[in-house]
Amino acid sequence: MYSRMLKLSFPRSEVEKPIVCFLASEFNLTFNILKATILPRKEGIMVMELSGSRKDYSKGIRYLKDQGVLVHAADQDIKRNTEKCTHCGACTAVCPTGALSVKRPEMSVEFKQKKCSVCGLCVPACPPRAMEVRTTGNAILT
Repeated sequence: MYSRMLKLSFPRSEVEKPIVCFLASEFNLTFNILKATILPRKEGIMVMELSGSRKDYSKGIRYLKDQGVLVHAADQDIKRNTEKCTHCGACTAVCPTGALSVKRPEMSVEFKQKKCSVCGLCVPACPPRAMEVRTTGNAILT
């Protein structure tokens, strides 16, 4: 099973089409949408994890590009600034993957980077702004 985190940029002309659904039905791929901002008649952005065989994955990426979708490898990750963190736990309530959790009985926030899907929900939820987005590159998939 091959899996990658992707950032998709949809052109205005394609946002109302069920492009992502075709990845499952036509290319035998599974997807997990982590964050999306897609509005009718406007450009859209989606962060997703796409999984399947390498052959089906390549066909799916080719299909997305043929539809005018810009496909980028996820070019960011999340970092916790331990000096700013007050261990309030607000970030744990919004983390969909369990990468952020409260360790008991210490009541301290733990961050498991490997479980992080880079959805970014923790960043605005953190009152002391200890959760930060950092850029790791900007690879366009070919």
